[in-house]
Amino acid sequence: MKRSEINSSIRAAMALFESRQFKLPPFAFWTPQQWQQVGEEAREIRENGLGWDVTDYGRGNFSHTGLLLFTIRNGNYTNRQRYPKGYAEKIMVVRENQVTPWHFHWNKREDIINRGGGDLVVELYLADENDEFSDKAFEVTIDGVRRKVAPGDKVILTPGESICLEPYVYHTFYGRDGGGTVMVGEVSDVNDDANDNRFYEEIGRFPTIEEDEPAMYYLCTEYPEVKK
Repeated sequence: MKRSEINSSIRAAMALFESRQFKLPPFAFWTPQQWQQVGEEAREIRENGLGWDVTDYGRGNFSHTGLLLFTIRNGNYTNRQRYPKGYAEKIMVVRENQVTPWHFHWNKREDIINRGGGDLVVELYLADENDEFSDKAFEVTIDGVRRKVAPGDKVILTPGESICLEPYVYHTFYGRDGGGTVMVGEVSDVNDDANDNRFYEEIGRFPTIEEDEPAMYYLCTEYPEVKK
């Protein structure tokens, strides 16, 4: 991805959140220059992957395959003594027909919530013992109501609706055609992008960035180390 595309996406997300009165924490607005002055006190932000996350999944076509996320809070399974939180929260921007590729999590249970805008389309399969798409029907919970779904079924979440996705449930999602951008929340167990994502096809979770202009804000993978 070009840095200019990342910057533009963040600006659009900030405008969307502001229009919906969804307030981000202060560190969302720390510039690269401010980060150079931040020390040990922000260790939790660095080590737990909080902040901006914009990805094209290595496909080079963000408008078709991509996602913007902001991780607000998170624990850390590799350092539970320092970070005992057992939960995470994200806010995401999903554009119309912008696809997050098929994947499941071995450990993370998550609620995906339509916080407003268009409709969110979520397609579902259960994973089999070989991590392939199963041909078995299964159940999901939508706002506390159990629903049986067939392999490949689509669940449409209108604003205010949510779905609970258990581990080993393959899912892909995108904004419904004609409905516009969707503001999507996620409340989950601890998020561990390094070890708990099983994508059906091989992809790059984080983008390769072409630096065609300066970064407005660091992504969660770019924070500078604490100066000794």
